[in-house]
Order: sequence, then structure tokens, then C-alpha cells
Amino acid sequence: MSDVVHIRPITDADWDGIVAMESRAYTGLGLSEGRAALRSRAVVSPSTCFVLDVGFGPAGYLLAMPYPAFRYPDLERAEEAVVPPRPGPASGNLHLHDIVITEELRGRGLAQRLLHHLALTARRRGDERISLIAVGHSDSFWSARGFTAHPGISPGGYGTNAVYMSKAVPTDLGAQPEPTGVVPRGPSSPTKRADVRVPCP
Repeated sequence: MSDVVHIRPITDADWDGIVAMESRAYTGLGLSEGRAALRSRAVVSPSTCFVLDVGFGPAGYLLAMPYPAFRYPDLERAEEAVVPPRPGPASGNLHLHDIVITEELRGRGLAQRLLHHLALTARRRGDERISLIAVGHSDSFWSARGFTAHPGISPGGYGTNAVYMSKAVPTDLGAQPEPTGVVPRGPSSPTKRADVRVPCP
């Protein structure tokens, strides 16, 4: 048996679920932001923030925002206080701030679907690069997906092992299917934790 997978914009009704997923993913790392800061990220750039539905309910989310290269959100401040809303890719860099898949559905390729959707979005917007901050020793996970570390950047407030990374927006996305389809039901296979501030395989 399988469930349909759909990626869509975030709505007001999604925030209780997003806050709960974020809290479970980050509280143990000391990096949970809380509702106001999370919502502020989506307010800045609603067209680059998504929910992933499996069947009839949210199973994950992704928050990304246009951000100048080598800069990143302050986890203790709402986004409006740091980066004013702006249309389009003003910096040419789209910062992947947060990606979470709910625990029971990890290991089924859902994070990869969200990442592919983000890459398509970045290419359509005209962004040149995607950046992120890998936390919890996950930089090898992101290196395997084409991200390169920038050792001269030390992301404050993201933990002692945080690594700022980026990669060029892929140009060969056309041959890959849109990130919708079906996902098998049943127990997920064990996977390595991979944090962008977050566990996401």
C-alpha cells in the first residue's frame, strides 16, 4: 500500500504541526527556535517555504529564504528584524534554513524530494547558489549531496560543530520528475541523522 506525496506552500493551518516537528528535531541539540521565529522565516519568502504532505497530512517541511552569501539567520531573532522582505533573488543565494521529515517517515527519500523541489524553485527564481548550515556533524551528509564547506565562516549560535556550506544551483534538473508521487507505507529503514540545523533523511 502507498500514500500520495505532495509538496505545497505553507498555510496558517500548518504551523502547529511545523512547530511540533521542529521542536522534536532541535530541542535535543539546543537549537529550537519557537513559533514566532519560524513563522518569520516563511513571511520573508513564502514562495520558497514548503510543506510535504504524505496521504492526508503533513510529514515534513522546508524553510528557505533569499540571503546574501555567507550570511545566515540569527536563531534568537525573528526574520523581519534581520532581513527585510524583498521580491526575487536579490542576492542570488537561497539559504536552506530548515528541513525536517517527521520521525516515522524518515528513510523513504522524502527529504530528497523536498531538496529537489527547492533546487527547481531556486533555478526558476534565477538564484545561483543554495547555502545551509550543517549541524550535529552532518557536513559529510551534505558534502555527498554536492555542498562545499566554507571553513572561514563560523556560524555563531548554531552549536560547536556547525559548518556553513553551499553549492551551485544544479542546471540538469529537467530530466528528473517533479517531486510528487507515492511513498510505500510500513516501517522506515534506519538512516543516519542529517541536520541542516535538522534531521532530514
